[in-house]
Amino acid sequence: MAAISDCFAKLKQNQQCALIPFITAGDPNLETTPLALQALARNGADMIELGVPYSDPLADGPVIQAAATRALEKGTTLDKVLAMLKQVIPSLNTPIILFTYYNPILNRGIEPFLRQIAEIGVAGLVVPDLPLEEAANLLEPAQKIGIEVILLIAPTSSSERMAAIARASQGFIYLVSVTGVTGMRTKIQSRVSDLILQLRDLTDKSIGVGFGISKPEQAKQVKDWGADGVIVGSAIVKQLAQGTPEQGVNAIATYCGQLKDALSKS
Repeated sequence: MAAISDCFAKLKQNQQCALIPFITAGDPNLETTPLALQALARNGADMIELGVPYSDPLADGPVIQAAATRALEKGTTLDKVLAMLKQVIPSLNTPIILFTYYNPILNRGIEPFLRQIAEIGVAGLVVPDLPLEEAANLLEPAQKIGIEVILLIAPTSSSERMAAIARASQGFIYLVSVTGVTGMRTKIQSRVSDLILQLRDLTDKSIGVGFGISKPEQAKQVKDWGADGVIVGSAIVKQLAQGTPEQGVNAIATYCGQLKDALSKS
């Protein structure tokens, strides 16, 4: 599987903005998750962020929290998610970024966990409750093993902290567009444009923007502000959960295509 940073480099060379959809593993059930991943990969996703359901989320808004609850009630576990990925990743041409909290990683041991997901073919990792001050414990072995750990920058971060996170982040920098948790917003804050420009002065790493993007026109707006990637979660998770599993997969396939079309417009 191609490295995330390499994917961004190729997209930037072709003047393209990355589309990174998010879904929750096990919602509506674990049998549907590989079908959803394949549908997203076929319909314009450049990378896919896959959330491991967790009982005590920090960054997840109500839509994704509800999806995680449903997945946990269906018996979804980290082991089952990894077993599913081992089967589906060889059929994908799209890098998988695993979104999980720090406790399951510590519980397994940092290096054993990283080696396991690397062997499966996972390309990247987002750990939203991992503070910069403790990130070296994960970042250093991840770099040796070949997993790119993406760090988040909040809109309230100081310039000094933004610079420090940018230096440490691997793959790309995840810029959170709003204060608070994930979720659909009717309007993307114009301050995101200023934050992207501020980051550009601090780093040449790729910048992905997430939290609150739910419409194709919002994705294009963020691209026009200078983002290298757009992350869309709650809107896709909501569509996947509606109707039958087949209807949900068809809905996110169509929506993913609409997002990609919007990002392809000049």
